[in-house]
Amino acid sequence: MAFRKKSAKNPPVLSHEFALQNHADLVACVGMFFVLGLLFEGTAEVSIVFLTLQHGVPAQPRLLYQYGVLDLATVFFYTLVAVIAHATLQEYVLDRVTRRLQLPKAQQSRFNEAGQLGAFALLSCAWGTWVLAAEGCLEEPARLWRAPPRGTMTFHVKFFYVAQLAYWFHAVPELHFQRTRKQDLPQQLLYIGLHLFHVAGAYLLYLNHLGLLLLTVHYSVELLAHLCDLFSLGDHKYQRELSLWAVAYVLGRLGTLLVSVLTVCLHLAGGQTRGADAAANANVNVLAAEIAVLASSCAIQAYITWSLFSVQLQRWMEGDAPRQAPVVKKKRTKGRSARKGTENGVAAPDRVDSPHKRKEKPS
Repeated sequence: MAFRKKSAKNPPVLSHEFALQNHADLVACVGMFFVLGLLFEGTAEVSIVFLTLQHGVPAQPRLLYQYGVLDLATVFFYTLVAVIAHATLQEYVLDRVTRRLQLPKAQQSRFNEAGQLGAFALLSCAWGTWVLAAEGCLEEPARLWRAPPRGTMTFHVKFFYVAQLAYWFHAVPELHFQRTRKQDLPQQLLYIGLHLFHVAGAYLLYLNHLGLLLLTVHYSVELLAHLCDLFSLGDHKYQRELSLWAVAYVLGRLGTLLVSVLTVCLHLAGGQTRGADAAANANVNVLAAEIAVLASSCAIQAYITWSLFSVQLQRWMEGDAPRQAPVVKKKRTKGRSARKGTENGVAAPDRVDSPHKRKEKPS
């Protein structure tokens, strides 16, 4: 994402430049309408749809949730929150660090992108680990493929997925707010679309715990990658040493594939033992859906690994390319003044020439 340069002049109100520079304030005003709606009885019911999770299913001993159309309103509101958080982190943290490091403009975009994605990866990794521990998946891994009652999710799991969808939806307008270059748009849109596809797929297919575990592993590796980028941009002496993160990156992809294959195979095996009635009531216990999920997971891991190798190879080639200093040709001037103080093109040492000695005549 490109670095957003602030203009010294104040643009006209309601102009396009004004909206770009103050988009966070404008979005905050829109979000305040939903919050203030809670104060009035006539609008409280509408505001609650945007601010709280919907489609609750009363159950014992705790309230469970399903997904539905009203989730779009909740995702929209938290998308506004993500835009505000993005602008706050950019203005009060990343912009100050870039000014202190005095990075060139070519590296400011990469530093800002690594800082934003690194902060989100850190939050998601910590949040996902806490939810996995609260759901008991770390103590009982079998919950990854069997978590009764089916077709429901807990409050923590649903809120995690809603926040994930909101963040990646907010990344689309941020491409315009941050003035991303046109040649970088296809790559950025593909990166955002892959995250939206897999997060929404795990959410809609009720692969709650499996998706939660895979996202936590994914974000832990992404966090390491963005930290390496930040260190390498801050100090170039870490550029070669921190390239070892590629090993952990590949190991993370292999771990993701292993967990996906084991979970899908064990889920299919559990479906065959339960019989046809359980297969009819289950949401994901269909062979075609299971194979599609597994194929999608394998394809995305292969694509990410190939992209890693391509980018890393390109960086190594650029770093190893010899930097030849431009040869400055001196312009020769005509006349004796140009040859003064030189002998055969080589500068003569500074000395005082003595007069020629006279030959002494023999007496």
